[in-house]
Amino acid sequence: MLRYLTAGESHGECLIAVLEGMPAGLALAPSFINGELRRRQLGYGRGARMTSIEADEAQILSGVRFGKTIGSPIALKVDNKDSSIDRLPVVTRPRPGHADLGGALKYNTGDIRNILERASARETAARVAVGAVAKRLLQEFGIEVFSHVVRLGGVDAEVGGAGFERIRSMAELSPLRCADRRAEERMIRLIDRAKASGDTVGGTVEVVALGVPVGLGSHVHYDRKLDGRLAGALMSIQAIKAVEVGAGTRVSQVFGSQLHDQIYYSKGKGFYRKSFRAGGIEGGISIGGPVIVRVHMKPLSTLRRPLMSVDIKAKKPFQATVERSDVSAVPAAGVVAEAVMAFELGRAFLEKFGGDSLGEVRRNFRGYLRQVKQFSRGLTPRGLTPLG
Repeated sequence: MLRYLTAGESHGECLIAVLEGMPAGLALAPSFINGELRRRQLGYGRGARMTSIEADEAQILSGVRFGKTIGSPIALKVDNKDSSIDRLPVVTRPRPGHADLGGALKYNTGDIRNILERASARETAARVAVGAVAKRLLQEFGIEVFSHVVRLGGVDAEVGGAGFERIRSMAELSPLRCADRRAEERMIRLIDRAKASGDTVGGTVEVVALGVPVGLGSHVHYDRKLDGRLAGALMSIQAIKAVEVGAGTRVSQVFGSQLHDQIYYSKGKGFYRKSFRAGGIEGGISIGGPVIVRVHMKPLSTLRRPLMSVDIKAKKPFQATVERSDVSAVPAAGVVAEAVMAFELGRAFLEKFGGDSLGEVRRNFRGYLRQVKQFSRGLTPRGLTPLG
């Protein structure tokens, strides 16, 4: 089983992640993880701290020897450049939209800092480090995960009939991870207006996994359905308030004849689809091809023009506490969502093809692909036609 835990606070000494279940023999370099951490720090609308205070680098503390995983738990450490938690003032004014008030009541604390330090999106640096390891695993089997911004505030991006590879390359060159240059210009102007007024702005990111084989996940129980697992994991990202798979909420607006991805067959391709409105998942099982999800991020809750709140000790109205924040972190949310999606796909992949070494996983995967190919040709191991 592939699983992980993270630890650490926003202004603590460091963030720690422990990843268990990665097979032995996977080439893993700190430079790859650090490249993903740098991608998380970029994006128009981020604060200056992202290029100074949080110049992140990961250390691999265990589970890797001579540049390859050895099968034991992988410990990752990301230092916080600003480790002043014990010197920071007590916070008694909860910020609307944060875990502040609910957390203070739940954990019976008069200092909201005990809550906000862990609830902070700073924790996502550890998740991106974990996701980078999962990405390396998926790459060994031809699976790639990328993201691009499709909406920011009320500005929608239009990518038309552009292929996934072009969308990916265009997004990587964009300060907003947006493949539509005209929309990007309008998004930048919107961020500038929000910044000038002390406000924040949210948006929507599409996350795509290319090369996902048929058969990840299962229809047999609720906690094995791939779409359910992806949705739950992506909803756990700070500030994400909705997740869509494929056509998402649009499924309630059209006829079934307009929605479902029809099935075709050719000897060269086997079974295939011409559309991806199901998001690459049917009945909780990947159907082969791209897996497509969208995550919707709310405007960040910390505003430079703070909202009204009530002091938990004085019980009097005050403006909420102002902590460090960004005007928009939508592009960064896409990188985090990539990491979370890569981990869930990696977990499902190892459940299906698992082994203690990369070579064993590879053998299992190749054997399964042969089985799928035989089925597509109308043959089972006994030479029977499976569809009757």
